[in-house]
Amino acid sequence: MCKILIVDDNASFRRSLKAFLSDQFAHLGIAEAENGATAMRKINRARPDLIFMDIKLPGENGLALTRKIKQIYSPAIVILTSYDAVEYREAASACGADYFMAKDAASGAEVFALTQSLLSGPSSSPQT
Repeated sequence: MCKILIVDDNASFRRSLKAFLSDQFAHLGIAEAENGATAMRKINRARPDLIFMDIKLPGENGLALTRKIKQIYSPAIVILTSYDAVEYREAASACGADYFMAKDAASGAEVFALTQSLLSGPSSSPQT
């Protein structure tokens, strides 16, 4: 079973994304974390295949957390944030994120296609 972790401090957003992914991919195990400490505990325990990561988190930010995760494990990490700026895209790439999507601009179809692509095998060209 493929596993996904949604790391975002906005509970409403986490629930919405989890509901969407659960509807589209019934076979997935989907967990949630509201901050970096909880995320690391869940990552160490369950080793998710895909992580949707917000940038602004209480305590450790999502970019630093992405770098830390990529030093230990190799899940696909999608930065999914409200902050769609070139600086954030570059920082996400430098931290090892595989993809960057703006929450406001990402459609359900794009999230579905990206999730399906990342869970079906390695991507040949990461897009940040």
